[in-house]
Amino acid sequence: MGVNDTRRDISARTRTLIASVIADVPALGRRRFDYLIPQHLAPDIRVGTRVRIEIHGRKVAGWVCGFPEQPETEKTLRTIRSVSGWGPPEEVIELAQWVAWRYAMPLSTLLRSASPDKNVYELPTPLLAHPVEANVSHSAEVTLERVGPTTDPLPAVLETIAATQSGTVLVMTPSIGWSERLAERLRRRTVAVAKDWAQARAGWPVVVGSRRGALSPIPKLGAVVVLDAHDYRGRADAAVVIAERARRTGAPCRLITPTPSAALISSFGPVRGQERSEERAGWAKPIVVDRRASDPREGLYSAQLVSLFHGSSSPIVCVLNRTGRARLLSCARCGEIARCEHCGDRVVEKDDRLLCLRCHRTRPMLCASCGSERLKMLRIGVKRAREELEALLSVKVGDVAGDNDTIPDTSVIVGTEAVLHRVRHCGAVAFLDFDQHLLAPRLNASEESLALLAKASRIVGGRKGVVLVQTRLPTHPVLTALREGDPSLAPELGQRRQLGLPPSVAWATLKADAQPTLPGVSVSDLGEGRYLIAAPSHQVLCDALVGVGKGITVDPVDL
Repeated sequence: MGVNDTRRDISARTRTLIASVIADVPALGRRRFDYLIPQHLAPDIRVGTRVRIEIHGRKVAGWVCGFPEQPETEKTLRTIRSVSGWGPPEEVIELAQWVAWRYAMPLSTLLRSASPDKNVYELPTPLLAHPVEANVSHSAEVTLERVGPTTDPLPAVLETIAATQSGTVLVMTPSIGWSERLAERLRRRTVAVAKDWAQARAGWPVVVGSRRGALSPIPKLGAVVVLDAHDYRGRADAAVVIAERARRTGAPCRLITPTPSAALISSFGPVRGQERSEERAGWAKPIVVDRRASDPREGLYSAQLVSLFHGSSSPIVCVLNRTGRARLLSCARCGEIARCEHCGDRVVEKDDRLLCLRCHRTRPMLCASCGSERLKMLRIGVKRAREELEALLSVKVGDVAGDNDTIPDTSVIVGTEAVLHRVRHCGAVAFLDFDQHLLAPRLNASEESLALLAKASRIVGGRKGVVLVQTRLPTHPVLTALREGDPSLAPELGQRRQLGLPPSVAWATLKADAQPTLPGVSVSDLGEGRYLIAAPSHQVLCDALVGVGKGITVDPVDL
């Protein structure tokens, strides 16, 4: 055998023993590294397998993402040290790479989210799907459906399961609690729902998950149902991610929501809706209290609100999106706003002291201008509202804020908007200062406000309950939509197109020491080392951001 023949033989054997690996190191971005596969590990390695490798002198985890014919480097290849079990399938790895590009996220973070919390070395035998009687057919497309807030999603889920002849049906909800309740309802109807990562990876007929479900390790996606599709915003929008996954696999995807966002309508419209009478019945009876001419002595508690308290036999939830006791104070003697003497930002009351929310310095309850100890509250928080309601109603009032998951056993509960995600049923919801939400300094303020009203309508049972809104903007389109039970009356998308705002353009923010220069995009200084990057499309924006590094937020929700 000649030298050339020997090289060809070695090359042929090497092609079958090389793996391309993505290291679990966020700083390495989307880079792939080639490693030799030991003969004794070869039977256990496939695309997606989790392995242990050595890189830059460190032993780290990684995922096999392919088997190249030739290594990309002339250097001597290191060997995979060990196998850590099953990982996500090739389809999910490719999707994660798209998400890393679309949202400027570390690829390893996404693959870690798609992997089991504990090593899985064996997969169970997948069950056969249980038949659900229905005569439905779906096309492989993404559909956006608007329903009333109280519409039971179970029929839509069962309908999709019945119409799916092969592959796994993925059902997504915004929260883990909702996923668990829905999965249990399906099991009671003899539907085979995966209970853990291993069953999902094995190809169980139905998988129910929350936001992480977009990267669920399903080997073959049959169909998708996304409930409350407006409520998946975060570092990455899970509804957008799963719609892209469905498009890639040719699986039908149903995005179901009571309040379609402008971004969803722009990407997946037109909107399909229920019968108007059925949809409207899902929205609560509205009481909009115009506070423009109210008596200042009433404070936060209008006469209509007090009447609601006295006339209700069911629990009432009050929403005030300000934590603590006092969020804005002034001096009763000189009238100056209570501010931090170091940075000039406002201070709030906490534990009988004044706290600066920016620099976190504290000081006694004193006016920095005149030294007076008499400070009056201009904007109270949840704690103070609870104290005032107890005095006003002569009943025990509970409060819920932030990470407090405990629901008080009281007839009246006051809390931040988190209370709407904790309480599942009540007789009425009262927004004590709804202008906080309508006038929030965010692009999506109106959409988020309408979504809160939909959430409130759901927990009061639609027309069975009441949603009371105290506002100085009674003619705002969001409140008109509440009165009519018609989210389309809030013309968000048309206004944004006229003003040249997302989703007609693409935005990202970047934290950097100096203003960057990027191809094809415009960069504006937002102050404090933060920059706004605007582009005509996400394709242009995300291509420009490749390789920029940390501190990037695509589709920011705080602008």
